[in-house]
Amino acid sequence: MNKPNEELELHLKPRPTETVSIKIPTDTLESLKKIAANRDMTLEALLKFYIGQSLRQDLAKVFSERVLESTAEVLARHIESKEEILTIIQEIKAETSL
Repeated sequence: MNKPNEELELHLKPRPTETVSIKIPTDTLESLKKIAANRDMTLEALLKFYIGQSLRQDLAKVFSERVLESTAEVLARHIESKEEILTIIQEIKAETSL
C-alpha cells in the first residue's frame, strides 16, 4: 500500500511503431490543427487519440457481436424455434443499445 507522500511512477512499455503517410484535405488538416492547439496537444497526439478512441469503439462492437453470435449458438442448442432465438437476440440488442 502506498504511503500518502510516496511518489507514483508511470512505467509505459514502448511499443513498436511504423510511420504512415495519408492524404488529408487541407481544410480538414487546418481544423485538426486548431483542435490540437485548443487541447494543448500536438497534431500527431490528436490524431493518435482519435484513432485510438475509434479503434476501441470498433473493437468493442466486434466483441459484442461475437458474444451475441455465441449466445445465439448456445440458445440454438436448447431452443428449437429459430424465431424465438431471433426474438431473444433482438431483445438483448435493444437492451444493450447495440
